[in-house]
Amino acid sequence: MANTGLGTALRHWRDRVPPQAVGLPAGGRRRATGLRREELAQLAGISADYVIRLEQGRATTPSAQVVEALARALRLTQDERTHLFRLAGLAPPGPGTVPRHITPGVHRMLDRLTGTPVAVFDAAWNQLLVNPLYTALMGEWRGNDLNGVWRTFLNPNNRVRDTPDSRKALRTALVADLRRTAGHYPGDRDLRSLIADLRRHSSDFAALWESGGVGRHEAGRKTIDHPQAGPLTLDCDVLSVAGSDLRIMVYTAEPGTEDADRLALLGVIGTQSLGVEEERQRG
Repeated sequence: MANTGLGTALRHWRDRVPPQAVGLPAGGRRRATGLRREELAQLAGISADYVIRLEQGRATTPSAQVVEALARALRLTQDERTHLFRLAGLAPPGPGTVPRHITPGVHRMLDRLTGTPVAVFDAAWNQLLVNPLYTALMGEWRGNDLNGVWRTFLNPNNRVRDTPDSRKALRTALVADLRRTAGHYPGDRDLRSLIADLRRHSSDFAALWESGGVGRHEAGRKTIDHPQAGPLTLDCDVLSVAGSDLRIMVYTAEPGTEDADRLALLGVIGTQSLGVEEERQRG
């Protein structure tokens, strides 16, 4: 049986999101003021064909991950997100799970920080949302590497320059932070699975996990070797969103420095490169 309620809701929410509100160009001939299906698919990380099938009621059992991604892309409120889960025949995430809802206020904050690399993570360090400048600075992540702890321990191919001491300090802080999260959300199956996989695949993670440290990862100073802009030494601050346990990672450069100049340059060349890549993929 076609799930027309889900399709109707998706079309309504898609129509009310202006493309410029999510960093997409508003120009060109558009039949509606809201997002195109292809644009929603791009933002949610799913295929345009699947969005069409959802809206037409031909796809009736989207996964919780897909529903969560659609809720973020459509900038739904907490109540709307809960309604979307129920329309999809799923139980909304309960209080014992890691919060992954991004509030409209956090979305608006990112909209205004266009000249600053910003990423939003949940308390398990799953990357939920980034702005174009963050992607230009750090590169684009996929799969397991969307989790910050996973790529810190298991992906050596990143742009951050480190030393044995800085690597140890970061890993210790992240494991202590993840242990704190595990204590707050003991019923989260995805979190338990992440920890089990990390312990199985990384002996360094397993040893740090056994040490029992608990804490928060809050700040640092990093040098990023960018292939076009060159090395940038930036302050990395992690801000907490009250009531949601989201972490907003913000990279800034000291004003008047060469790092600030290179970050400004990256805002031009990096986002241009991303635009060219998006056009290539569409073509």
